[in-house]
Amino acid sequence: QVQLVESGGGLVQAGGSLRLSCAASGRIFSHYVIGWFRQAPGKERELVAAIKWSGASSVYADSVKGRFTISRDSAKNTVYLQMNSLKPEDTAAYYCAQAKGWNIEYDYWGQGTQVTVSS
Repeated sequence: QVQLVESGGGLVQAGGSLRLSCAASGRIFSHYVIGWFRQAPGKERELVAAIKWSGASSVYADSVKGRFTISRDSAKNTVYLQMNSLKPEDTAAYYCAQAKGWNIEYDYWGQGTQVTVSS
């Protein structure tokens, strides 16, 4: 059983930055993948970024490349999403989730944290 708890959301002006955290507890293996997703009202959920717990590989959505950075601290069992140059279109509920590898369904989800970017 894995539990994921997000934090760090809030209200920020366009151009600002936020750092989201996803603290994990339970059984974690280096080949597992943690992904950050977001969902805005009326829109489908989308994968923003993902990383292996080992840190060996990561992926980003085109819309956030160059602005967002995903990283992990294995000692703290925490994955971070550093979000810079935020835009109003980044406004969404952000969720972290865990999968047992790339291209495997994400089967554990956090409760989400809201990010609102004002123009």
